[in-house]
Amino acid sequence: SRYGPKMPLAVDCTAELIRCKVLDSSGRLKSHELILSYGLALVRFVNLITERKQKMVSIPLRQLAKEVDIPIWVVDLRHELTHGKLPRLALCRKGCDVVLDWLRKTYWSRQLGNNLCEESEDEDEEEEQEGMETHAELDNDAWE
Repeated sequence: SRYGPKMPLAVDCTAELIRCKVLDSSGRLKSHELILSYGLALVRFVNLITERKQKMVSIPLRQLAKEVDIPIWVVDLRHELTHGKLPRLALCRKGCDVVLDWLRKTYWSRQLGNNLCEESEDEDEEEEQEGMETHAELDNDAWE
């Protein structure tokens, strides 16, 4: 509240994504409404985070996302949400989880002095492998 209209992007994005998860767990929204809610939060996240790195010459979102370690499939999900057919709810939920984890590692752990986010490299590699496997499973029919 001290920042007023200049709320840090990571705080704003985290709040919107957590709001989506709370609405999802409440059972009050239909699947289509949840997709739209998650979708808006994910689109805003990718746009706001990559916007800071955009130069005078337009740089592709995929390249900007790669520079800040946002998974390319999250950028692809943002593209589908913005320009294509809406994806399945499961893919939006997975995108939310991945983005919240990115925010935790990239922003929140730094704010808290890395005290809450000390994981071994083996755990990170296992999580990354699981994420890739889950993405591969979801990717096959996610856009149908």
